[in-house]
Amino acid sequence: MLTYAPSTVSPSISASMAAVPLSSALFFGSINAKKSRFSSFPLGFPPLKKSRRIRFSICRAASVVFRDLDADDFRHPLDKQNTLILRAIPGLNEIGKALLGTITEQIMLLENIGTSILVSKNQLSDLHQLMLEAAEILNLDAPDLYIRQSPAPNAYTLAIGGKKPFVVVHTSLVELLTRKELQAVLAHELGHLKCDHGVWLTFANILTLGAYSIPGLGGLIAQGLEEQLLRWLRAAELTCDRAALLVAQDPKVVISVLMKLAGGCPSLSDQLNVDAFLEQARSYEKASSSPVGWYIRNAQTRQLSHPLPVLRAREIDEWSRSEDYRSLLRRATTMNSMGKV
Repeated sequence: MLTYAPSTVSPSISASMAAVPLSSALFFGSINAKKSRFSSFPLGFPPLKKSRRIRFSICRAASVVFRDLDADDFRHPLDKQNTLILRAIPGLNEIGKALLGTITEQIMLLENIGTSILVSKNQLSDLHQLMLEAAEILNLDAPDLYIRQSPAPNAYTLAIGGKKPFVVVHTSLVELLTRKELQAVLAHELGHLKCDHGVWLTFANILTLGAYSIPGLGGLIAQGLEEQLLRWLRAAELTCDRAALLVAQDPKVVISVLMKLAGGCPSLSDQLNVDAFLEQARSYEKASSSPVGWYIRNAQTRQLSHPLPVLRAREIDEWSRSEDYRSLLRRATTMNSMGKV
């Protein structure tokens, strides 16, 4: 989930997987959803470039852990609303389960194992620790974490039919972000798992692909379903930004990630200003508050799978000031410097 300038999703997953529907790839960045694909699964490897070596110090990013955290404790209201609408679609759950079989699961698992590096206590152990800490804070079992070579800063989650889910992070994203920001991205991806977002995207994506293949009314059915899915997915991203804040416990960390993905690069990252980006978000809100601005804003975002980065920044800034967020912090269990409760 991490190319922030809105871009078009690739019409196929890869040459080797073009005939296999991708299940639940949930991207942190802003991606346009055209046709029926809601995710891209880039497999090409650019020439390796000489770059600085990344090191992370091992220390806990947050001082509290949420032992009794439920997904609905931080789920965005729009996520709740649109999830209820998806659940009301007749047969969506059953059709998805029937279409997503063990062969698809095995192909996707082997594809990822064969093209990425599996992070563990013996492989990129610092990144492994970041994932373990974020999962512990959110009261969630840690998924597998893979690092994939790619020039596009991105991260996504795959949850497939009962198999252990995994998170994929691109190398360019590791280069772009600080340690705390990278852990916020991992927490965002964990938010998708905590809220079972992958299940709905998997089923609906396959159903939409099937509907597009039906002559006549199939395209109209798919288009209507796709628009509803995009509304749901944009709302789901707001929920997962909240999960990132629960781990980072500093709104500027999460907003900095959004800012860097909107227009950052390693050479400029130390010059970026979070407060200026928030002011930019407020100016966008003001400019789009008129009737004409409202129409343009809806037209601009209708086909996006993710909200605009300025809107996400404003949302997380407002939630960080809310009583709901402060109430969650009061319920949390304090941790000491060694990560013990």
